[in-house]
Amino acid sequence: MTSYLIATLVLVVIATLSGLALNLQWGLGGLVNFGLFGFYMLGAYACSLLEMQGVPPLTAMLLALLMTAAASALVSLISVRLSEDYLAIVTLGFAESLRLFISYEEWLTRGTLGIPNIVRPFADLVPTAWRDLFFLGFCLVWLALVFVVLQRLARSPFGRLLRATREDAGVAEALGKNVLWVRARSFALGGAILGIAGSLHAFYYTYIDPTQFTTILTAYAFMAVILGGRGSHAGVLVAGFTVILLLEGSRMLAGVIPWLDGAQLAAIRLSLVGVLLLAMLIFKPNGLLPEYRLGPRSQGTSP
Repeated sequence: MTSYLIATLVLVVIATLSGLALNLQWGLGGLVNFGLFGFYMLGAYACSLLEMQGVPPLTAMLLALLMTAAASALVSLISVRLSEDYLAIVTLGFAESLRLFISYEEWLTRGTLGIPNIVRPFADLVPTAWRDLFFLGFCLVWLALVFVVLQRLARSPFGRLLRATREDAGVAEALGKNVLWVRARSFALGGAILGIAGSLHAFYYTYIDPTQFTTILTAYAFMAVILGGRGSHAGVLVAGFTVILLLEGSRMLAGVIPWLDGAQLAAIRLSLVGVLLLAMLIFKPNGLLPEYRLGPRSQGTSP
């Protein structure tokens, strides 16, 4: 039971990191990224391939973070002037193209055979019985670090500029702001977080192949942002834990309701999430913890 709980929490942390990355790009910056799973996959493969070349795990993770950030910035510079619908299509096309490249270019990525024997950071320093718990702590440290950085960024001048470009890019440009550069930076920062999440995915499973990276990863991130509140990092943090715990924890229904087969159980789990989303959209359309906004000052009355 303890191992199952640790495994579930690791998946929750990784999915929440993806939600925070999307919240930076879409929630604050207004940039729709349907190809989130592609950047996540790029982080996982970059980290794993670097490890295969003898790079230490933690160094490989940091390099993968930088590579994913650079790829995200490049995609944004190519397509960021597109409207929301077309940008979503471009990012989705990039992710699918990357998945096909990884699947068929066996000389570089081992193709559908995948990459085995991925070593976790500090694995040699931790007793075998404590490795999973230590790795959960390692993931939580990264989640806490990313959350603190994003909270400070949201309250910084850059964060306010991001929200301004999200609301009306034309007004921001009229005030002399370089909207293209602002959005490229937000896309790169979000990509860096996805690089972290992808690396942690590779470390956790110790084996990756292209079938592990599908659009469901993007769907989980969007669910976390919508439930938590677009633009609210604290809301995404709460919603990420809620959604993934619901999805993963409901696997235990197989032991409680033995007459359900795997397909029926999967349908019930997704139905639960669908009902939760509908209820949230009806009763709390701005999310669990809506984005903080400054309201107009109350007008005093003359004595």
